[in-house]
Amino acid sequence: MTRSKDWETESRIGNCSNRHQGTYKKVLAVCSAGLLRSPTIAWVLGQKPYDYNCRAAGTDHSYALVKADDVLLQWADEIVCADFEHFFFVKDRLDLIGLEKKVLNLELPDMYEYRNPKLVKLIKQKYNQFLAESIPVKDDF
Repeated sequence: MTRSKDWETESRIGNCSNRHQGTYKKVLAVCSAGLLRSPTIAWVLGQKPYDYNCRAAGTDHSYALVKADDVLLQWADEIVCADFEHFFFVKDRLDLIGLEKKVLNLELPDMYEYRNPKLVKLIKQKYNQFLAESIPVKDDF
């Protein structure tokens, strides 16, 4: 007996709300193939001091091993993109399926191998900058 593609999608959507994931922020890291930059982003953000629940995916569905699809976009609390191409892909997809999510663009050049120390440093630097900019400033006037 073969299962329909709808069953697979429904099963994956059900996994999005699996209670055993805890209360950790769910972050989807996105690049072209999901092989170098986005897995490195996911690795960095999955460790201290962030400790997020991370996944990596690619926007180019012709060669990405894990595709940035509607189910992963629905799962994520936040989406971190490697560059503008991925940022616009994600924003367009979210608009199409009617979801609003926080989407960040780290503007990482596609020139590093997986977990390259320079790439790791750049990810931390740029992500921390987004965190610093999102902290509300209190006026004591």
